[in-house]
Amino acid sequence: MLAKICSAAVNGIEAYPVEVEVNVGFGETLVVIVGLPDAAVRESRDRVGTALTNSGFKFPIGRTTINLAPADVKKEGPSFDLPIALGVLAADGQIETDQLDNFIIVGELALTGAVRSVKGVLPVALRAKAEGKIGVLVPVENAPEAAVVAGLQVIPVRNLREAASFLEGELTIAPTKVDTSKLFDHPGDDPLDFADVKGQENVKRALEIAAAGGHNLLLIGPPGTGKSMLAKRLTTILPPLTLDEALETTKIHSIVGLLQPGQALVTQRPFRAPHHTASDAGLLGGNINPTPGEISLAHHGVLFLDELPEFKRSVLETMRQPLEEGKVTISRAAGTMTFPSQFMLIAAMNPTPDGKMPHESRSSPREIQNYLGRISGPLLDRIDIHVEVPQVQFRDMTSQKTGESSAEIRGRVICARKRQHQRFAGTKVTCNARMGTRELRQSCALDEATNELLKFAMSDLNLSARAYDRILKVARTIADLAGSEPITSEHVSEAIQYRSLDRQLWT
Repeated sequence: MLAKICSAAVNGIEAYPVEVEVNVGFGETLVVIVGLPDAAVRESRDRVGTALTNSGFKFPIGRTTINLAPADVKKEGPSFDLPIALGVLAADGQIETDQLDNFIIVGELALTGAVRSVKGVLPVALRAKAEGKIGVLVPVENAPEAAVVAGLQVIPVRNLREAASFLEGELTIAPTKVDTSKLFDHPGDDPLDFADVKGQENVKRALEIAAAGGHNLLLIGPPGTGKSMLAKRLTTILPPLTLDEALETTKIHSIVGLLQPGQALVTQRPFRAPHHTASDAGLLGGNINPTPGEISLAHHGVLFLDELPEFKRSVLETMRQPLEEGKVTISRAAGTMTFPSQFMLIAAMNPTPDGKMPHESRSSPREIQNYLGRISGPLLDRIDIHVEVPQVQFRDMTSQKTGESSAEIRGRVICARKRQHQRFAGTKVTCNARMGTRELRQSCALDEATNELLKFAMSDLNLSARAYDRILKVARTIADLAGSEPITSEHVSEAIQYRSLDRQLWT
């Protein structure tokens, strides 16, 4: 007898339908799984057989053939355990149901018959809706994640017996429901706040500009000046995630398995800080079967690279395309996959090899230049703001006065972002940092006096040509923070000072 179960698998960050066909026939008792299964899928025959027995069912006698279609795509992971087990029961006549075509089913089976959580349930739920299915059968831990997809019945199952009884109509299971609007209500008890930062007003101003325009930023200063502390607080002043952004971010975290049990959505912007020993695959994603790396896990959030010159040159160079295009494409023998990677890059570094400022360092000018030369010009070209982080003054460290809170700064950032959304409505541009040539020409027009100032700065301060567009983009953001539509000389002057490395300060 033949039975068909609807399931799904993830390729990249999208799911595709998989039809689990099970045929129970005569002959020697044998289980054969075809359809390009990997080791985890092949091992499911042992898990399924034991789970069936321990759940009070009988494993069929005779040759059982299981086909995972489409047969030309490699199937991975244990998420096919539950649909295979239900397919075996249906093919052997141990359950009778007409609901198999209405649901997409995923789940890993324990030897006891319990259903364990799996990765990538949100993409699977989105695929089920696209396929016109009534709902999905998923593990209890994954149910809130799938329930964020509106118009889909999400049936949480704890064990194989429960899933079989539901499909036969003997058991009623209430679909899991999630109010997505309440997921974004945060109590405001974030332990990180800019009010705790002593001094460093110029650096906090630069971080505010970076957050308002989505600009990449490089912090340059000696050890102990608070570079990491400031960077970790950047997410507290970024605008809140929209529902669409949260869904994109959650899909990536779901397929990597970073969602907590029962977590429905990633509702706060991610902050990723990989160690400087990270490999190309760790940062960009990859391996034999490509999975997202750190830059994709930071999608719609912040990627913090501390000790930037200590990263391998090859690793840093691979970031150039994702920084420019907002996505990373990985080609392997198994196929080509594209992962989104629209993130803010915040990097930190010492000014010299020994960590001291150039005028205090014992390093020679050549040693300093070689140290800075570990960061290539093309990569530096994609970092809009360079800001120096000086030592904190004693009077600031001992002062009882607190600075502006993250909530106050965030309010200004949100207002500036709203101006940008109105300006770029109907385009793919999401913030000033992602303006193309056309948007730059339309939104960053300068009057004659301001243009002369920029011309003088380019010549007198020996600024490179690559700094021109960056200065205009940062000036546009400064004007937005000030609520000004035209860009004035004051805005351009402030933007110019954020090009420390272009001014060849360290040489």
